[in-house]
Amino acid sequence: MTIHIGAKQGEIAETVLMPGDPYRAKWAAENFLENATLVNNVRGMLGYTGTWKGNRVTIQGSGMGMPSLSIYANELIRDFGAKTLIRIGSCGAMQESVKIRDVILAMTSTTLSTPSRGILKELNFAPCADWGLLQAAAQAAATKGTPIHVGGIYSSDVFYDERPDLNEQMVRHGILGVEMEAAELYILAARHNCRALAVLTVSDHLLTGEALPSSERESSFGDMVEIALHSAFSDND
Repeated sequence: MTIHIGAKQGEIAETVLMPGDPYRAKWAAENFLENATLVNNVRGMLGYTGTWKGNRVTIQGSGMGMPSLSIYANELIRDFGAKTLIRIGSCGAMQESVKIRDVILAMTSTTLSTPSRGILKELNFAPCADWGLLQAAAQAAATKGTPIHVGGIYSSDVFYDERPDLNEQMVRHGILGVEMEAAELYILAARHNCRALAVLTVSDHLLTGEALPSSERESSFGDMVEIALHSAFSDND
């Protein structure tokens, strides 16, 4: 048990999927895990542990933004022994070739700042995904026939962005999409010798203004969860 995670020792699996929304964690656990048990509800940030094809998995909400994710990822790694952390969440597309409902596999994550800046100081660390997870996720998506894009994303520390000039440069430099958590997750995984990946469903588009209706989000997010699970346990498939 930690300050923010009320699970007992042994109740958190080594593989953790991390949606931002705690209710998405509940939905994913109910739809993809067997014998899912609630192991955390501190501050309403729900976490469940169950099995997928015989493999233990925890699905733990991370909250919105890098400061919130940093709290949960740090505690999961340092206090509960998590070794593989996969962010499953939504993102906004930043390229015309990326469509609503497509899945982005974040190879790298550009950012202006993360909670780790105080440690890294003047170093411009390059946060990147674990290659094994990335490769396995791409293979799983190909098997499912899910449209995917592999490349760089942008982890923003603001939701209501008022920097159109910055967005223009992201588009110009080929950034596929924008979200708010992956960069810090990748940095923490590197620091603690863990594996990390962000598997993201495109829910809206910054260039076209399109957005996925809320009624369709869960069915579209299902592909993302399956890809994440297959990538985590590709050696066992």
